[in-house]
Amino acid sequence: MAKFKKVSAQRNHSSECRNTSEQQTRTCVERDMKITIGSAVAALAFVFLCSADAAPSQEQLAKEAKITRSEAERIALSKVPDGRVSSGELEREHGALIWSFDIAKAGTRDINEVQVDAKTGKVVSVKTETPKDQAEEAAADKKKK
Repeated sequence: MAKFKKVSAQRNHSSECRNTSEQQTRTCVERDMKITIGSAVAALAFVFLCSADAAPSQEQLAKEAKITRSEAERIALSKVPDGRVSSGELEREHGALIWSFDIAKAGTRDINEVQVDAKTGKVVSVKTETPKDQAEEAAADKKKK
């Protein structure tokens, strides 16, 4: 019923603004502009609020970390002898701030992922990823974006 009243009101507004004097037309245009501007402000507010929930930048996360990247790399490399860091990032995972490093080792295509707690320096996880695992992870990451 409410929907019918709203549609009916819109029809009345449309017919009210047609075939009217210049002053009434101006009033109708001003009312429509206020509605349009109000909608635009609401849309901008929505976009702003959504972007506030976006993932924090590396710089923002680094401010929270007590362990520097170089310290975390040294800790991670101690778990993979003769390894070389191919990539690393600071991220929040399951509520914890984590340095995550992909470490390559000569003679294998496997990657060792070592995660170091960015507040305590403790090794949280050491995983070996095969090329197949890496491809699946890349596909999953692509779907998220």
